[in-house]
Amino acid sequence: MTKRVLMTGVTGFIGRNLAVRLVNEGWEVHAIVRNTSKLNDCIQLEGKCVYHLSDGEINSLIAILGRVRPDVVFHLASLYIVDHVYEQIPSLINSNISLGVNLLEAMVATNCLKIINAGTSWQNYQCDTYRPVNLYAATKQAFEDILAYYCDAKKVASITLRLFDTYGPNDQRKKVLNLIVDALLEQKILGMSPGEQVIDISNIDDVVESFYRAGLHILASNSPSNDVFFVSGEQYTLRSLVASVAAILGKNYDCISFGKRAYREREVMSLPNVKELTAPWDNFPRKSLREGVLSIIKASS
Repeated sequence: MTKRVLMTGVTGFIGRNLAVRLVNEGWEVHAIVRNTSKLNDCIQLEGKCVYHLSDGEINSLIAILGRVRPDVVFHLASLYIVDHVYEQIPSLINSNISLGVNLLEAMVATNCLKIINAGTSWQNYQCDTYRPVNLYAATKQAFEDILAYYCDAKKVASITLRLFDTYGPNDQRKKVLNLIVDALLEQKILGMSPGEQVIDISNIDDVVESFYRAGLHILASNSPSNDVFFVSGEQYTLRSLVASVAAILGKNYDCISFGKRAYREREVMSLPNVKELTAPWDNFPRKSLREGVLSIIKASS
């Protein structure tokens, strides 16, 4: 039987790649979009994904859930702001909390009770317990807390995957690895912090695999759940990441200017322990840094 999925955040880098994977696996993919969504970024999904326009309000979402009747919902929509200003607070709350709550209400109303949610490692600022790096991370935690209520009271089954840094080819988000690759290839100056912070990076294919396996796991389960796991890749200091990428490319990295930029306020210098919160199905071999770097170069050539 064909699996039917409903997604939010399909126009984002992770959402778009996940949707392509699901389509290639034979899933029927539906996506909630807004009238401002940039569907031209999803050219690979043209004719393969059914889009449903929504204002994010409950009645609209109930109508969509009622039509689609998905086996599982992937909730990846999010507004990411590192350092907010007060004018952005309503948008953070609407995108990261209100939309998700309305989606959960619609799921309960239509008896579609399985959801995979995207969280962030920034909910764990330099510790293993909850401590948000910024307001963005606090809103992500707020939704997780609300989700816990729906799991307990409304019998929703959920899996939240907390992500660290992600990268991949054709990524327009200006992520650190892509910036490093571009700077080294063109030997252009890239100002960075002193570079002692530890980062955890995952190739997009590995992130998609984690979400895909989470979807299979939750579909195979018949009981409510509220599970939270980290999606971890390779860990480096920023300095050692630059050196490793330079070695792969056969370039010197004199163009990388460490210390030109100060650490940001509440810079994440150390990471939470991921071993205790690694999904049991997440034991597949990851792409190496070399494979990831070469895939970026191939896509841009």
